[in-house]
Formats: sequence, structure tokens, C-alpha cells
Amino acid sequence: MEFHMRQSRVLRQMRSGNVATCVKINLADQRDVEIAAMCGFDCVWVDMEHIPSDWSFIENAVRSAKCYDVDVLTRVSKGCYSDIVRPLEGDSAGIMVPHLMSLEEAKKIVYYTKFHPVGRRPIDGGNADGKYCLVNEQEYVKTANEERFVIVQIEDPEPMAELEEICALPGIDMIFFGPADFSQGIGHPYECELPEVCEARKKIAECARRHGKWAGTTGGPANFDELVDMGYTFISAGADVVGLWQYYRNIVRNISGRKIK
Repeated sequence: MEFHMRQSRVLRQMRSGNVATCVKINLADQRDVEIAAMCGFDCVWVDMEHIPSDWSFIENAVRSAKCYDVDVLTRVSKGCYSDIVRPLEGDSAGIMVPHLMSLEEAKKIVYYTKFHPVGRRPIDGGNADGKYCLVNEQEYVKTANEERFVIVQIEDPEPMAELEEICALPGIDMIFFGPADFSQGIGHPYECELPEVCEARKKIAECARRHGKWAGTTGGPANFDELVDMGYTFISAGADVVGLWQYYRNIVRNISGRKIK
């Protein structure tokens, strides 16, 4: 029996001309991931930057999502190279590196996350992504470069000076704009519709597409079409915690204050 690496649903969608949808998971529970996957998102975003998720959760999240052919995107914590590559070895379809600050940093990310001839990612193959050494070695290296995506987040004003060079860099698959931190970086936290933020959002999508890269950002139903028209092909359109508090608050509003008859 031949074994092959799983292909990315996100990349399949975007390569077919479709917009890939994503939801962010803040609650480190694999059942939460499974519900999101069952509902039809292309990708579930789990987090190791802001959320105290451990490696076992990432591994179980991937298993839960794969049951429904849904990708997991892991936003990594910025540390040593092992912190960046471990989610890939756990079969996360993509990783997202937060707060990219320079072209030089982008080059290091490529070096550690792409195999030869693009980079020098350390080779193992004995984990979930390589089907525990059951995937042919040469196929493993080739498919990992083609079917696993590396995202860098532009969420600060500093790297905008090197945006063209970052977008042109081989091995970076997607540029992801983070409006909230960008607004903080220009001194106006959460004012995400300021002209400077809107200009950066538009510029990043245009630059990414010009260099053959995917563009991603956060959004929602209200501005989804606007972002697509701008050139964004990967949109994280919601979060589990927002859905829960909206649901709970609606219940409380409808039942609170009732008096006993």
C-alpha cells in the first residue's frame, strides 16, 4: 500500500479560484475544532502566540479537522526553529508567524520551513505529516513544499518599507494583514478604519498578488465581499469566543428579569 501526504484544502480552494474561509479557535478544545470543521470552514486557525495551547492540543486539533478534510493553520510563538516546524510535523497544513518585522527575518523563516531547494528545513518524516515514515522520502520533501503553506503577518508599520522584497521572496506563500496591531503601531489602537490602516490593507493585497502570493486578513460577513474585491483570497471570518458570547448574551437578554407568577 502506498501512502501520500494529505493535500491542503486551503490551497486547493485558492488554486481553483475560490476564496478560502477560516475561523479562529481561542478555546483549546478539540471538540470546538471538530464543530467548526463540521460546519464547513476550509480552515481552522489555532493559536500558540496568545493562547496557552500545548503541543498535544495542536496534534489533536489537526486530527479532528482532518476527519472532515479541513486544514489547521497554527499561529506559532516566535522562538527557536523547533517552535516553527513542529506544527508542520504534526500535520498542520500551514503555519503563521506573527509580527514579521523585516526581510531578513522572512528569509530565516523560509530557511527553516521549506525543504531543499527553497530552504533547509530539518528533515524527519517520522511524524504525522510524513505518515510516520510511510511516505516516500523524496515525495515527502517535494509535497511538503507544495502542499504546506507558510504565512507571515504584517501587523506593524516597520516592515512596510520592505514590503515589495518580502512579497517577492520565494518560500513565503501568503502575506496576512493584521489591522488591530497595525492600528496600535501607528498610535491608534483598534481604530482599524483609519486612512493609514485602509491604505496598508489595500497595499498589502496588491503587492502580494503582484508577486504571485496569496493575501490573507481578518474580516466577517459585513466586509467579506469588499475584502475579496480588494484581492484577499484567505479570510478569517470569525472566532469561537465571539460566537459563544453572542449566543449566551442573547439567551440572557431574553430570559432575565422574569418574575414568578
